[in-house]
Amino acid sequence: MPATATGRTGRRKRTKAANLLSRLDIYEDDVLRFAHDFRVKFDNNVAERDIRMVKVQQKVSGGFRSHEGAEAWLAIRSYLSTAAKNGVNLFDALQRLCVGDPWMPAAISASP
Repeated sequence: MPATATGRTGRRKRTKAANLLSRLDIYEDDVLRFAHDFRVKFDNNVAERDIRMVKVQQKVSGGFRSHEGAEAWLAIRSYLSTAAKNGVNLFDALQRLCVGDPWMPAAISASP
């Protein structure tokens, strides 16, 4: 649908397609990063699954009772998610956490 003149001064309203094209042009390096850096996945399913767990927790329990409780749940969930993505046994990661020797992922060096 083309932009229509409204009789107002200033910038004309752009169509959704024009806005998308502009953003793809501005963020071209980020959008196409997966094409030249093979460490970057083509889709974002892992992140979407991580966010889905928060929504499921809210749905099951009706939400969090306190801000501190939500932060604690998110910290544990993030720790376990990172451990799982690195192939670490989750029970072992929790045991290490409880004895004060938490598992930590290896640092990734930045490549030029």
